[in-house]
Amino acid sequence: MTTMTRHAAGMFCWTQLGTNDTKAAERFYSGLFGWKFELSPVGERDKIDLITLNGLPIGALVPLAPEQRELGVSWLPFVATDNADATAATVKQAGGKVVQGPMDASTNGRFAVFQDPTRALFAVWQAGSKPGAAVVNEPGTMCWNELITDDANKAGDFYKHVFGWTAEQAPLQQGGFYTIFKKDGAQAAGMMKATPDMKLTHPYWMTYFGVDDVDKSAEKTRQLGGKIMMPPADIPNIGRFSIVTDAQGGYFTLFKPLPSSKS
Repeated sequence: MTTMTRHAAGMFCWTQLGTNDTKAAERFYSGLFGWKFELSPVGERDKIDLITLNGLPIGALVPLAPEQRELGVSWLPFVATDNADATAATVKQAGGKVVQGPMDASTNGRFAVFQDPTRALFAVWQAGSKPGAAVVNEPGTMCWNELITDDANKAGDFYKHVFGWTAEQAPLQQGGFYTIFKKDGAQAAGMMKATPDMKLTHPYWMTYFGVDDVDKSAEKTRQLGGKIMMPPADIPNIGRFSIVTDAQGGYFTLFKPLPSSKS
């Protein structure tokens, strides 16, 4: 397991769950991933519920913000930036909306929350003393982020402008294309246009968490009070996945890559 001391700008570096019931969320995710939780100061008065795995920070639990409650969003992914204020200006220039910040989280870093032109929420993190997640791309940690949208062209143009991402398209078995965003040649994120059967109510970012066994983790999710929204299935030449919800209805994806695939 490699400990991250820096995340490159334009790459996802953190994720946090907005919840109205911290204790229920702790019970669910500790049972599923073996996570532990500890209150960590982010200022003179404020604290967040830090998620740790093997003693290393990988995310956080926070009170569900009004903008998240309205959209039904739970997991909020953060992209690393060298300058949160400059990114905020670029977001506005590109047709997005600044929802919160930019503001300091004590000496830990500076962050801002945005809404892209299709209404999907995301955030950025400018590292201070904390780089973001200390571990990614391992079982029990964030390993991928994927935008589900109703306007792939508008969203794609926006994120390419804001983060300098390039885009490659791969055909999907069911038709259409899957977009892979890259930053300096490295895979940064994915995007797909929602199909009618998804019954999309609003665009959103889906966070993937790595697991050792997708089938067992999906069943464990169900036993802990969550739901299996898409049963375990293989993605040819990529890996195996299952879309689930936690006990409070928050969506996320369980994923195990093939040994040769890279997220």
